Amino acid sequence: MSAPFDRSLTGELAVGEGQDWAVSPQAGDEERVVESALRPHSLHDFIGQPKVARQLALVLEGAKRRGRTPDHVLLSGPPGLGKTSLALIIGSELGTSVKITSGPAIERSGDLAAMLSNLAPGDVLFIDEIHRIARPAEELLYMAMEDFRVDVVVGKGPGATAIPLEINPFTLVGATTRAGLLTGPLRDRFGFVGQMEFYEPAELQQVLARSADLLGVELTAEGSAEIAGRSRGTPRIANRLLRRVRDYAEVEADGRVTREVAEAALALYDVDHLGLDRLDRAVLEALVVKFGGGPVGVATLAVAVGEEPHTVEEVCEPFLVRAGLLARTPRGRVATEAAWQHLGQPLPRGGVPLGRVTADPHVAGASSEALFDA
Repeated sequence: MSAPFDRSLTGELAVGEGQDWAVSPQAGDEERVVESALRPHSLHDFIGQPKVARQLALVLEGAKRRGRTPDHVLLSGPPGLGKTSLALIIGSELGTSVKITSGPAIERSGDLAAMLSNLAPGDVLFIDEIHRIARPAEELLYMAMEDFRVDVVVGKGPGATAIPLEINPFTLVGATTRAGLLTGPLRDRFGFVGQMEFYEPAELQQVLARSADLLGVELTAEGSAEIAGRSRGTPRIANRLLRRVRDYAEVEADGRVTREVAEAALALYDVDHLGLDRLDRAVLEALVVKFGGGPVGVATLAVAVGEEPHTVEEVCEPFLVRAGLLARTPRGRVATEAAWQHLGQPLPRGGVPLGRVTADPHVAGASSEALFDA
């Protein structure tokens, strides 16, 4: 095991601070600092996504042998699966700098033009949430991606003039959780598109083993399996739960993360054996108990649990659907037989229309993109 990790470098949070949902795939600003200390720095160290990693390795190696910048890269999939890590790894593998921004931060084409003009030859520009980029900036990006130049408008009104500005060759890496919202012209300019998939439990255990080593945590195989099984197929969640279980192990036990310690800690944080948290169960209970299993609209369901509709739709539903506990129908949300069983509720007379759907947090063959965009 390597030397214990210096927590002073991470800006790590106190227990529960800044995190509304223990199993949310989103990361807060403080948590991103923690994540950066655990990120792999090469494709060799990157765990999971074997198909995307292999394809990307070929793209990068081919470009290096030709002495050219690689094609632009689009990484698509739900939050927390490693899109940012892969973007940073691309820069590391190429030996270049990575400039990071996000779609919502680019409000004007001038903002993007300034960013592009400051790139050194071969630099990587990473735009997270690229589907949210403003349309004028997106149109400027078309020319930059294709011809490595931008038109800068000088002056205003009828006398305004567009002056072409050459920029250094660069590689754009875009990340999106909503590939369906990308315009056709933007999507077509990416030479490589990688679809990120949810992780299998065995892959999550590899992630946990690496993180435990970096954090100086003694993690048993059984403890790792317990955490992995509740992590919704998402490395970000697995690492977050590991840090919370570590706190419990250090304060309430002997510091070792065993299965018993993991079970006790995750019970304290309201994360059950399927990876559902308090809000997930509240949604299911409202659907089953208050609305008899549905169908019910998402707005009504959100009011019943005291949350905003977009919170229920974007935070809870993707996993509940993937786990086979909830289904979206034209008439609204419907609880499956597995949902009734998970809550320990007796099945209604006449059964449940979607009773054949089973609960499985690692649904084989399910498309992560389709589930998140549904």
